[in-house]
Amino acid sequence: MTPLPGNGLPEGLVSSTVTAKDGRKLRAAYVIPSSPKGTVVLLCGRGDFIERWFETIADFIRRGFAVATFDFRGQGGSERVYTDRYRDGVKNFAEYDDDFASFMTQVVLPDCPPPFFAVGHSTGGLILLQALTRRTWFERAVLSAPLLGVDVGIWPLPLVRFLCWTFPKVGLGRLFLPGQSKRPLAPQNFPGNNLTSDQRRFQQSTKTLVEQPDLGVGGPTFSWLHAALKSMDRMAAEGAKATFRAPILIVAAGRDRVVDNEAIRRFCAAATGVSLAFIPEARHEILFERDSIREQFFAAFEAFTTG
Repeated sequence: MTPLPGNGLPEGLVSSTVTAKDGRKLRAAYVIPSSPKGTVVLLCGRGDFIERWFETIADFIRRGFAVATFDFRGQGGSERVYTDRYRDGVKNFAEYDDDFASFMTQVVLPDCPPPFFAVGHSTGGLILLQALTRRTWFERAVLSAPLLGVDVGIWPLPLVRFLCWTFPKVGLGRLFLPGQSKRPLAPQNFPGNNLTSDQRRFQQSTKTLVEQPDLGVGGPTFSWLHAALKSMDRMAAEGAKATFRAPILIVAAGRDRVVDNEAIRRFCAAATGVSLAFIPEARHEILFERDSIREQFFAAFEAFTTG
């Protein structure tokens, strides 16, 4: 991990390698400050990489926590599926589930101080929810704009489902979705972006990819969205009857145009042990938003984890 100007390496952050069940190599990192009050396990979103989260990692350290995180397969510094590094290559979210379990058993449980608190963003939030139906790893879990439904814009959802089912069946699942970039986001993509209203943080993330392009991925493929839809459908069906192994707080973004907030509301209304809070002015990436928005997230996190 290489720090860049304005995005310094959190002090004490240690890089590690995790071997997934199928042998794929994943990049992980953790930091343990003196006298920590527990460990925040951070699950990032699709296309993320550890370097993007340096600021947030440092924020949790200042609050007295150790932090552990990793790059899911097919992104960041973890092993890729295709020669074209910018294609995601995930065909089933069970692969992500295995990545998470491997990370927990090889890094977090043996090396990090309990109690454990989980923070899952977007895709990471969905993977965390799936784990919480059967794992007792965490005291509490906070989800940032979790992927419980996808905002498909002007496309009819039945058509999206049909295309995402058909293309992988005929061997075209590796194609990028219509309108999605084949390359990672760049600094010039800030105007009109769906992720954050904070230009400085957007520029910082994308400039990292300019300097280290191997960390990035392009837009989702048909196979990835097909896998995501299946996983979201399963969670929607299981949510009402699932017994989650830790209390859960979902912090949703009021101006989200990536995930479907109505799906989040339906899930929370049906599930037991799940609380919901909205930050009305936030876009999808709450922890990459303006300071005033990030502070609301951290206030919710602190109130929930100490309650």
